[in-house]
Amino acid sequence: MQNLMDSKTLAYINMYAVLGTLENLCEIVPEASELLQGKKPISIGLEVKDGPAATLYFKNGKCRMEQGCSNCDVKLPFSSCEKFNGLIDGTVTPIPSKGFTHIKFLLKEFTALTDLLSKYMRASEEDLKDPVFFERSTMLMLYTIGVAIAQIGNNDEIGKFSAKYIADGSVMMGIKNGPAVELVCKDHRLVTLKKAPEKYRAAMIFESIETARALFDGNVNALTCIGTGKIEMHGLVSMLDNVNRILDRVALYLA
Repeated sequence: MQNLMDSKTLAYINMYAVLGTLENLCEIVPEASELLQGKKPISIGLEVKDGPAATLYFKNGKCRMEQGCSNCDVKLPFSSCEKFNGLIDGTVTPIPSKGFTHIKFLLKEFTALTDLLSKYMRASEEDLKDPVFFERSTMLMLYTIGVAIAQIGNNDEIGKFSAKYIADGSVMMGIKNGPAVELVCKDHRLVTLKKAPEKYRAAMIFESIETARALFDGNVNALTCIGTGKIEMHGLVSMLDNVNRILDRVALYLA
């Protein structure tokens, strides 16, 4: 069994969990939406050899991601998962294979959006003193972590081992009276939907946004929070147990 990060799994996380959170950034953070206002609709496709492929669509101040990139204005190909991961950590500058006329958007608005996302995802202690920033940052982390759980469960060897024991159905992970994600399991494959499910077989609910943040930052132990009632668990225990095993690996990949 692997103990360390797998570059292919990291590529799937970077594509769908990290860049996918641009959708939520444009919904939650007005500054992000403002960057896109007055701009012509544009789509950016990212295709990784032997890895993920997706297209980001930007229109009317909003962003959405779809799998695949057969129809896009700008196409960024990556020869390996390692090269794509380099885009996310800032060590690789991609060269478009299509859409050179849109290079200005890539260098200006798209870079500004990813920088803003990084600011919220890797927040400084000073920024987190602002309650509005704190709430937005924690909400974005919830969505990123929720999608990362599915990517680890589907691609990482240890994650797949845990996913093998998750029964079909939905698991809700969310903040009490706040945002939530739905982890859907079918035939031991996971898909994350960025909404609270209407029905679920198991749920993990954080008492407050502060509890969620402390857990996401690794400042508290989940078992301790369950013992003190700061995290509520409902439903099928085996589903929650195996989802939590996958969740333990999220910090390794998103560190």
